[in-house]
Amino acid sequence: MSGISPEELSLLIEQTYKVEKEFSELKASYAHLQDTVEEVVEFLPNAIWILDKGGEIFLQNSQAKSLGELFELLEPKKNDYEVGFGSKSYLIKCSSYKEKVMLSATDITEQKRKENLATMGQMAAHLSHEIRNPIGSISLLSSTLKKRVMPENVAIVEEIQKSVSRIERIIKATLMFSKGVHASKSTFMWGELQDALNMAVGYYGYTKDITFVFPEQNFAINADKDLLEMLFANFLTNAIDAIELDENDYGNIEIVYERDDKFHKFYIYDSGVMIENTKELFEAFKSTKVKGNGLGLVLSRQIAQAHGGSVELLNGQRKGFEIKLAL
Repeated sequence: MSGISPEELSLLIEQTYKVEKEFSELKASYAHLQDTVEEVVEFLPNAIWILDKGGEIFLQNSQAKSLGELFELLEPKKNDYEVGFGSKSYLIKCSSYKEKVMLSATDITEQKRKENLATMGQMAAHLSHEIRNPIGSISLLSSTLKKRVMPENVAIVEEIQKSVSRIERIIKATLMFSKGVHASKSTFMWGELQDALNMAVGYYGYTKDITFVFPEQNFAINADKDLLEMLFANFLTNAIDAIELDENDYGNIEIVYERDDKFHKFYIYDSGVMIENTKELFEAFKSTKVKGNGLGLVLSRQIAQAHGGSVELLNGQRKGFEIKLAL
């Protein structure tokens, strides 16, 4: 130290403080940069893993942390592939920079569901077109046959007609689902729709003693009558099927009507078996019934929406649905 002058010592101390300050600023800047990177990674909508050259996780967001078991299934050097994990599907992408590897997992479950629905809808529509012509011929021939058979065989022909009618309803629902619901509105009275529903119920056929209670009011509705007939017929036939599965020999179905300043409101109740899986109730091609095609309630909701309304399952003590149609 004897060879260093006071001026040199002062300058050395000053340089030391300066280097220390720059180091602190650099350290703070690096910490800020690291926080920013972590925030950006956290903000991303998919799961992100960043691996070091040894394949160990260097950085990951909270979504990645929650999918630790999925990470074990990933192949770091493979890009653009799908992995099924639990009940979901994920698209896996991989990219590398210098010695770091980034893996991302994007939840594509809903996208896959929509693609599958579109494919199923196209197939169903094609099959419906192919089936429509022979079913039309069977319907015409059964009507002719009914007039010519012996009286004791009329009941057999009527059963054929009921089965054909059910197939025709399925075809109509499938084609409507594939093309979309479009309402052509006109004004008619509830009594007209109720007459059509009585006819549809009579044609559906059931074995138990079922009491039907319809609204006593006869009010005007501005709507697509054919679509509303399909909507209400779906609920009535579902209710009949639920009662048929019930252990009682009788049942009742009731439609209650109310209105306010904005909506016609219908409440449909039945005494049949309860709905088991409510989560899939409005899911296309997933039926809660043994003989359902999984489109009835989906179309019913779409029809209500085409009329500015909605269809909802009621959560009260009575089993039922609320149907709202805009005035």
